[in-house]
Amino acid sequence: MATATATDKAEAGHAERRLGSETPDFDEKVGLRTVDAGLDATQVIYEVDPAEERKILRKIDYRLIPLLSILYLLAYIDRSNLGNAKIAGMEQDLNLIKFRYNTALTVFFPTYALLEVPSNIVLKMLRPSIWLSILCFSWGLVMTLMGLVTTYQGLYIARVFLGVAEAGFFPAATYLLTIWYRRYEVQKRMAIFYAAASLSGAFSGLLAFAIEKMDGVSGLAGWKWIFILEGLAPIAVSFTLYFLLPDRPETAKFLTKQEREFVVNRLALYTGSGMGRTTNADKISVAQILKALKTWWIWAAVIPFWGCSIGTYGFTATVPTIVKRMGYTSSNAQLMTIPIYVFGMLATVIVAYLSDKYQQRTPFIMGGFTLAVLGFIALLAIPHPHYSGVTYFFLFFVAAGLYCPFVCIVTLVGNNLAPSGRRAVGMALLISMGNLGGIAGSNIFFTADAPKYPVGFGFCLAIDGAGIIMAWVLRKYFQRENRKRDELLDREGEAGIRAKYTDQELVDMGDKSPFFRYTL
Repeated sequence: MATATATDKAEAGHAERRLGSETPDFDEKVGLRTVDAGLDATQVIYEVDPAEERKILRKIDYRLIPLLSILYLLAYIDRSNLGNAKIAGMEQDLNLIKFRYNTALTVFFPTYALLEVPSNIVLKMLRPSIWLSILCFSWGLVMTLMGLVTTYQGLYIARVFLGVAEAGFFPAATYLLTIWYRRYEVQKRMAIFYAAASLSGAFSGLLAFAIEKMDGVSGLAGWKWIFILEGLAPIAVSFTLYFLLPDRPETAKFLTKQEREFVVNRLALYTGSGMGRTTNADKISVAQILKALKTWWIWAAVIPFWGCSIGTYGFTATVPTIVKRMGYTSSNAQLMTIPIYVFGMLATVIVAYLSDKYQQRTPFIMGGFTLAVLGFIALLAIPHPHYSGVTYFFLFFVAAGLYCPFVCIVTLVGNNLAPSGRRAVGMALLISMGNLGGIAGSNIFFTADAPKYPVGFGFCLAIDGAGIIMAWVLRKYFQRENRKRDELLDREGEAGIRAKYTDQELVDMGDKSPFFRYTL
């Protein structure tokens, strides 16, 4: 929804403004002319000509989305390249017998998951450009040093510290998008940078194919060079983030002062009902942290998140082996994984655009998991190693079905939490608990079960089915809450509600405000 609707304007009494208009009742030297600065809606710029609005959003897109995409591509390559290194000789060199490979996958997740909420709290207190620079440098350093390990115990230790370093990035990136875009503008942007996760599988396979040829250079095995070179890249990028990554709209130097005012106000005055306001300028507090932790539906949303994370981590770690068992060489198996991830990327972006266009989240979550369920059923039913072409075909179903719902789930939770302090903690909580699914995903695909993986595929089938059910439950809950608030507004009117609460109390209520409407 690019501009305020006629209903919004009528209900809120907002006067139409254009960039460049004067507001003589407010001194520009004091600061930005925003509702966060104490002005009411008639004194600020909150809507502009649609062409001007698109121009401003494009400026934000060009500055923010490519940076986040590159960072996520690098992060996901570094956390998922273990599968590529495995078939490039690491399994033999480090003696990864029995469950040692699964253990190496698993030890990444406890620190990765448990530090995400603290990281987003730090993000709210510290400038994002500083915090993300530190994180990017840290995980690049750990990954580079992983190329020097000589034992499986050393690999375990490196993976633990990789989890520490990478913990804060994804919750920070997804939260940052919500302070720049309206709720039905977020998912398509999030999908573009999340698509880097799909592309990481393709790039990881392509890079591994090329880097593996360095086997023996400086006395190091090819799989070690995979870690070293893929770790140096984020180190190099980290030194640019402080200068390139914008922290928030209020301080964005690439926007004019009036454009900054417009971006802040259009977000603050959009609550889904055309009345009231919210804020991204609030300070993080213990009360906000506790409210987020006590929100039951965030915990419920973890179930469909698990449907994605369990399947995705297991899938990315085993798909090179599945393809190799079809009769391909190690190098060709790396290349054959590329189309699968590219298809998952394209499906994710298309679904995100449709989700924003139709202003719906849960139907696309349920639809994506249905596709994954069909893929897992087929993979369990196909007699292996026969019908390798059919097996390869249904890997595309699984990739699309696992990647597509993920962005919908994260956006659904981000859309429905306010103010920003509660949103930062709530989104990090979702991602933190959801990423614990990586532990399961790393321990249900056993080497002895290859290439059919009945335990892994069967478990993913069950959790994706549970994800469909929980998405339906969340939809019904949000529908009921919206209906209750509509009935309250019809009964008491805007004036009646405002008579009960001060403006600040309504803002502090966030998504509990009678003026706030949940995204479905």
